[in-house]
Amino acid sequence: MLFTKADLLYNYNWQYNKKDNAKLNSGPDSSLLNRNEGYEVLYVIHKLMAAWGLKQRKSGQKIEKMIMWYPNDLESLIAVKEWIQTNWNLY
Repeated sequence: MLFTKADLLYNYNWQYNKKDNAKLNSGPDSSLLNRNEGYEVLYVIHKLMAAWGLKQRKSGQKIEKMIMWYPNDLESLIAVKEWIQTNWNLY
């Protein structure tokens, strides 16, 4: 299943500039995730679903919820991914 914009539970900003788009071209790295930007959130959901073999809409929505609630002190996509993976069974 392809997780789409229509599957998202929260409202996001969908405007971005070209320099922001650069972080959408590769996997989670040390780049910062702006959880208010729809394209960034959708990208991370796609990457994590693919990496973890998740196929159901509810799994993508779970990742989305966790993105909304991860601790504010996490600074990179790698840290967010690790936090989601570590806390998956708590949500």
